[in-house]
Amino acid sequence: MTSSVDVEAQAPVSATSGEPEPAASTDGRLTRLSGRLRRRGEAGAPPAPTPAPTGPDIEIAPNDPILAYLQDSPGVVDIRSLHLDSPALSAMREAGIVLVVPLVTSGELVGLLQLGPRLSERDYSKDDRQLLESLARYAAPALRLGQLVREQEVEARDRERIEQELHVAQLIQQQFLPKTLPDLPTWRIAAFYRPARTVGGDFYDFIPLEDGRVMVVTGDVTDKGVPAALVMSSTHALLRDNGTRLKSPAAVLARVNDLLCEDIPAHMFVTCLAMVLDPPTGQVVLANAGHNLPYVRGVDGEVRELRATGMPLGLMPGMTYEQSSATIAPGEQLLLYSDGLVEQHDAAGEMFGFGRAKELVASARAGDELTDSCMSALTEFTGPDVEQEDDITLVALRRTEGAGMSLTDPTLVTSFSVSSVQGNEREALRRVAESLDGRWLSTDQLDRLKTAVAEATMNAIEHGNHNQAELDVDIVVRDTDDEVVVTVSDSGGAGAPVGPTHPDLELKLAGLQTPRGWGLFLIENMVDEAEQFNDGDRHIVRLVVRRSDEPGSDEPTEEAPSA
Repeated sequence: MTSSVDVEAQAPVSATSGEPEPAASTDGRLTRLSGRLRRRGEAGAPPAPTPAPTGPDIEIAPNDPILAYLQDSPGVVDIRSLHLDSPALSAMREAGIVLVVPLVTSGELVGLLQLGPRLSERDYSKDDRQLLESLARYAAPALRLGQLVREQEVEARDRERIEQELHVAQLIQQQFLPKTLPDLPTWRIAAFYRPARTVGGDFYDFIPLEDGRVMVVTGDVTDKGVPAALVMSSTHALLRDNGTRLKSPAAVLARVNDLLCEDIPAHMFVTCLAMVLDPPTGQVVLANAGHNLPYVRGVDGEVRELRATGMPLGLMPGMTYEQSSATIAPGEQLLLYSDGLVEQHDAAGEMFGFGRAKELVASARAGDELTDSCMSALTEFTGPDVEQEDDITLVALRRTEGAGMSLTDPTLVTSFSVSSVQGNEREALRRVAESLDGRWLSTDQLDRLKTAVAEATMNAIEHGNHNQAELDVDIVVRDTDDEVVVTVSDSGGAGAPVGPTHPDLELKLAGLQTPRGWGLFLIENMVDEAEQFNDGDRHIVRLVVRRSDEPGSDEPTEEAPSA
């Protein structure tokens, strides 16, 4: 405690004469710990223009016995008769202080009024002491209020500085996360990341390798906040540097582990999964450093785990990591996730668990749908008022239908997927036309096929996938030299009616037949053959255009209806 602000008192009024007496201080001042009174002259006179001189600053240590004494004192304390082993008391006497008035509010000592001897050399009267005690009762709450305001201002500035620093740290950390997801032919990728605090320790990345493969990494640093974010940035940089050079997931993890062991803070470690994906074949090679095992949803809806074992990174140098391989078949889906998903608790303390996560993987059909359903299910499980306990990272990869056919099917021209967004039928039309450019189809045949593909894709988006953008429409184009076959498939196979519906204009006008149906009718009149059927949960439309050696005979014999 220190005396830091001057206090000036109006000179006490003599009880006998009513005239002002000299100011109660060695130099006409009152010194105190905090607070300020202004000297006033005669009644109605303006304040003195010059600032009051400053009294001595007295440092009082928190363990000084005078603090406890003043805390319990009922009023003005004459320190001349006080006997304490107190450095502050000695300093006060050396400064010429004779009276100390404790400023106490709500049982707390918040400051002191310190007074020197009177210039009149007379001692302080009983009236003087009563005036000082009355002054202290008013001054103490006001002084405490001022202190609280200053403390809040300091805390606000500190909070603002910390928030600014965390915001900068968040921006820096975001630079380590992928800005865009890789565009891999016949693969659909979705990712989700949300830290428990402003910054976190989870990370994911897609590291391109020279041979066309991609290394997918996900990781989780113990702890949260800034310490975890710092370790996360170091781990990410090491994985990037070694991933492009070593290429083997097991070798990458072993090298990064040795490097982290040298500098990682005590009691911290990193779980990490490194998986090398070969997009054309669907083959994955993975190594695991204590991370959650990935889930794979098969085309039959069954969910399996990809297993590989190893110690977390940063615990012990010289570790080796098991490496395993698998093949993701067309139509299968893979989920990589951190424990922020499965270890989240609800208000009653129940954990979300691996079982619920596995059920979500089994029921989802596309990457975006899987990440969205995971977070929706987690929010519904915890409720809106439960705080997120840990960082959450989700990476979903789906190999689309028709992928890998080029390895075994020489008739395959192209296969691709479009999301179920209105307007993507134009993208499907364009890509089919580009793939068939220069082949044997006549201009009229190609134009009719483009119309049929656009119509089939639009039906798949609207009626098969119900405009759900996370669901794909898969398109496969083959050329056997005798015919071009295009298949358009969607997720509406379960329970969907099979067989074309021929529209009847009179029935439609009478309201006895659905307004839809013109699309299939148009498709049938654009190509040589059109059929639709179900394959599991996929609804498929098959379009065929045949080669003919007779001039002009490749034109469909039945005219298409005018728009």
